[in-house]
This record gives sequence, structure tokens and C-alpha cells, in this order.
Amino acid sequence: MSLMHEQETGGITGTKDKDYNLVWFVEQCLSNALRLEIYIADAEREGDNELADLFRRAQTESRKGAEQGKDFLRRRLTA
Repeated sequence: MSLMHEQETGGITGTKDKDYNLVWFVEQCLSNALRLEIYIADAEREGDNELADLFRRAQTESRKGAEQGKDFLRRRLTA
């Protein structure tokens, strides 16, 4: 079974798939950054600084992805 769908579903959501996907991406990056804050605290509580640092780096990348996605949204919504 293919993961790709062949039909635009914007008629259902009112938003073109590519735009919906961008909004979803931003939300997921932001959600991930929040979740990783919990994981960082859990690792620190256990004294596992190496794991906490891994989660911090991942959190930085999630924030970066969210910012890039928000930039795309700004440009596209104001064009």
C-alpha cells in the first residue's frame, strides 16, 4: 500500500494539501519542542546529562523547523 495519495483533499478541509501539510509540520515541530522539555527534565532528574543533552539538541532542531515553517507560512499568507 502506497503512503502517497493521488487526490487533493482541499475540498474537504478547505485548505490545499500542501498548505495543510505546512501547517501540520509547524504544529508538530512546536509540539515536539514542548514534549522534549519533559524528556529533558526526566533525564536531568535521573542525573543522565548525556541523554538530556541529546534531547536539548533535538529540541533546538524542532524549534528551528518550526521557525522555518512559520517563515514559509508568513511569506505565503501575505503574498
